[in-house]
Amino acid sequence: MPELIRPSTILPAIRKAITIRTADGLNLIGEVASPLGPRIASILCLHPLPTHGGMMDSHVYKKAANRLPELSGIEIIRFNTRGTSSEAGTSEGSFGNGDDEKYDVEAAINYCFDQLNVEKLYVMGWSFGTDLALKFARDPRVISLILLSPPLRTSKPSDLDFWAADGRKITALIPEHDDYLKPDAAKVAFAGVPQIDLINVDEAKHLWVGEPAVYRVLSEVVKVVAPNKLPLPTEY
Repeated sequence: MPELIRPSTILPAIRKAITIRTADGLNLIGEVASPLGPRIASILCLHPLPTHGGMMDSHVYKKAANRLPELSGIEIIRFNTRGTSSEAGTSEGSFGNGDDEKYDVEAAINYCFDQLNVEKLYVMGWSFGTDLALKFARDPRVISLILLSPPLRTSKPSDLDFWAADGRKITALIPEHDDYLKPDAAKVAFAGVPQIDLINVDEAKHLWVGEPAVYRVLSEVVKVVAPNKLPLPTEY
């Protein structure tokens, strides 16, 4: 008899701990959750601000890893940026205020291709992670970016100019009640990036709290990466 998918639900996947070595000599801890069946694509997740509790286990990413490999064939790759702690441990180094994390993002992307043999890589950022994506996930092997609650805190106009000229698709989910960048402001801020798909999410907040918000986020992610896997089931 099917059971409701709850916040604590963990569906089948191949899960393994990973260690990513940066160009400046740090070891970053992470985890890969891969589907038991065919791997349709892979998503590298860049987490929210570690000085405010963000980490690889931030709830949307944890639930993505717990569900999407089985429900959609999408591999989820998570890691802690420098100095960030989670249940799995602490990455070496100290918080770089979104600057030194350049080495973390670049090392993680290289790890995806060199060690995990990823074929189709998407980069997803959430809050602080969106700034990291916009600034540092420029590797031409990355198919597109997915941004959750982008605050544009450390991104510069030149970063947006890069993506505008680059032309790769960007999908951004903007919560109606975001603490930093609400839909009207996001429309103005991203006006110079013609290929961005701004998705305004009614009733949602910056942290996407609650199962309906999580379901919406995961559905929009799958819509970008593996649309034939929609709708996502609510039971398993």
